[in-house]
This record gives sequence, structure tokens and C-alpha cells, in this order.
Amino acid sequence: MDYTILVVEDESVQLESIAGFLSKQGYRVLKSSRPLRALEIAGDEAVDIVLSDFRMPEMSGVELLATMKRRNPGIEVIIMTAYGSVESAIEAMKLGAADYITKPVDLHRLQIMIRNILERKQLISENRLLRTQLSERFGFQGIISQSSTMAQVMNIAGRVASSNAAVLVTGETGTGKELIAKAVHFSGSRREQPFIVVNCAALPETLLESELFGHEKGAFTGADRMRRGRFEMAKGGTLFIDEVGEIPLSLQVKLLRVLQEKTYERVGSSTSLVADVRIVAATNRDLESMIREGSFRSDLYYRLNVVSIRIPPLRDRRDDIPPLIDAFIQRFSKENDKQITGISREAMDVLMKYSYPGNIRELENIVQQSVVLSRSSTITRDDLPIRVSEPYPEASGKDEMQGSFTEKVEAFEQAMILGAMKASGNVQTRAAEQLGISERHLRYKLKKYDLK
Repeated sequence: MDYTILVVEDESVQLESIAGFLSKQGYRVLKSSRPLRALEIAGDEAVDIVLSDFRMPEMSGVELLATMKRRNPGIEVIIMTAYGSVESAIEAMKLGAADYITKPVDLHRLQIMIRNILERKQLISENRLLRTQLSERFGFQGIISQSSTMAQVMNIAGRVASSNAAVLVTGETGTGKELIAKAVHFSGSRREQPFIVVNCAALPETLLESELFGHEKGAFTGADRMRRGRFEMAKGGTLFIDEVGEIPLSLQVKLLRVLQEKTYERVGSSTSLVADVRIVAATNRDLESMIREGSFRSDLYYRLNVVSIRIPPLRDRRDDIPPLIDAFIQRFSKENDKQITGISREAMDVLMKYSYPGNIRELENIVQQSVVLSRSSTITRDDLPIRVSEPYPEASGKDEMQGSFTEKVEAFEQAMILGAMKASGNVQTRAAEQLGISERHLRYKLKKYDLK
């Protein structure tokens, strides 16, 4: 990338010497012996760095700096001073100077200084581009949906995005809870700051506290260095607490305190840190039932559930299936270097009728597998996984069409668990992974339904 440097120096020998050196380094160099003319040049040309003398007849380097930054904050200014006084350097840095260098100018030091400034500018530019791409990908425009039920979800999420209120996103596994959380973050006032995720189901209870709050060196066996927690990493941004229903009661108390007092301590420390984060939590569990059972604190629930967003399962918003299939075909065709242009009517009919116990995540997996296995430009019914055309195994002798709504749901849940256990050879770790829940959650369900 070509960079332009404007050198402003009223001493012609110094001006030519510095300009000549920078030209040899490959920079496009513009010159001016007068500050007012330098302002005109900066107005007409795309200037990256201004290298300005501190004392000049028409205006000082500090005045030139202030005017330059007011007109274009993206221009970086280096002040050259023959006096090297701390006062002049501090004044220039306060007004936004990138750096300063004393005269006579050490050209090697100047070269390093310019390189560092340009690398920083490039990094800022890349970060800005990345944030734009993230906003486009994870903002509301990146969510594929055309159903009325999801329109209501997006409406609530859009209204809460600009606030700092805690949000609780609920829904079955695979419905896109993290995608909604990202949309809330990247559409809100904290979009420029970090979006940090902690999955409570993926961490052992013994490590979860340290993961959330960090720890000091020597806080426990194996803590050989200080480590920042997710709250600290998310400072100024959003902390997404996934599978919040998996947090043990002992840690729920500490999380509640952080939400109430906005402060916390690293494990092994007594120094309080400020929790400047926006909380978005998610769960596929029924927290109100857990409150009645005594496994989830009601006061924590109400702190997390300031605004509730429930994402409906895919089977309740079938209008979203066709556009999701089209998007997944396009993505996986590109990733696998295949020319898949569409899907047959028979295959689409099968996918429209399927129940999707794994929701969008399962549909994504189905399309990915079908794209990989397809031998033509169109996905056919033969390319689809066998399970899509077969009903899920029934729960030990229960008729899913009988009983109350709760009984039907529980019968369906038992059928899913039994099917996953059978498919995994009764290995709970694999079954939990297939169901998209934690092994701890699976053990809870097995015990609840007395399934062997």
C-alpha cells in the first residue's frame, strides 16, 4: 500500500533532507515550507502522516496539529522540536499528536516511528472493516427469516439492542440463540467493544468460576499465572452466558452479586474490579421449573430476565425452511467447490415435513451432508440422510397422540433421548453431543424419566 507523508518545515535544508530520505524509503512525499499552504495540500490530497516543525512563522506546529485533526481526525501528526522540552511534547500529545521527535532528526528513529504509526493505522483500518463485516454478518440483516413468528422475535431484539438491559434468550437447542445474541450486540451501542462467549455446559464446575471472573497466580493448584476472566475480557462490551441453566447454585450466588453490585474479584484476590458489561444469557432449559425444583435461584432469574426473547423451534416456523436451505446450499457448495444450483421438489417436500428435533443446526447439517454426497447439480431425495424420511422412535410404548400437551412434549423428549442413546451405543457423552445438550443435563433427564 502506498502511503503519503506531508513534511512541513520552514528551513529548506531540513525540508529537502527529510523529504529526500522518506522518498528513498518508498513513501509518496509532499513538501511545504508554510503551515497555511500545508493545510491547503492536506485538503486536496489524501495524506496519511504530517511531519511538522514545532516553531514556524505563520503558526506553531501545535496550532497546525489542532487544525489538521479538526479537519481530518484520520491524519497522524508527528511534531519535530529543536527544544525537546517535556512541556511542548505533552501539549502536542494531548492535542492528538501520534508522536514527537527532537532535532536534529535521527532518520533511523524517524523511520521506525513512521512504520509503527502506519502499522497501527493499518490495524485500525482492518479492525474497522472487520467490525463492519461482523455487523453485516451478525446484525439483524444477517439473520435469514421470513416467518411472522421470527419477525416478532426480531422486533423485540431490535428494540432492546440500543439499551443496556439484561436479555434472556430461550429456545430449544439449535434454534439460533447465539445468533440473536450477536445481533443484539452488533446492532447496539456496544458494537465497537468485545462480544465474549462463555458456555457453562462445556466447563466443569470447578473451572467455571475462574473462567467467569479470572484468577490470581497461586489461587489454586495449577494457577501458575494470573488469568483474566470473561467478565474482564468483555469490558465495555457484551458477555454472552450460554447454557446459563447449567451454573451450579454455589456460583449462582456470586453471579447474582456481580449483576447487583457491578463489581467482582478474581479468584484468590480481594481487589474489586468493575463489571462494565451488558449481559445476554441463553438456555434451552425451563428455568421456572428449575426454580420450583430449587436448582435455580429466582432472584438471579429476574436479574437475567429483564427482557425475554423466546426463539420458536423450526417446526413452528416452516416458512423459514426454504430460505435457510437456499443459503446453506450456496455456502456449502462454495466451501466444497461444487456447483449445486438447487433442490428437487421431492427433496424439498421431505424437508418441509420433517420435525427437526435439532432445529436450524440439524437442517444445516442435513444440507451440508446432502451437498457433499450429491452427484448432480440438484439435491434429490436420495441425497438426504435416511433419518429425515423416517419418524423418530417412539418413547417406550407411549402413544404421542394421547395425553396433555405437557405429556406429549415429555413423550417426545423421551423418544429423542432414547433414540440418541441407542444411536450412540448408550455412551452418554456421545448421546449428549448428538442431542446438543451437556452430559450433566442428559444425566438429569435420564434420572427424571427413569430411563436406563
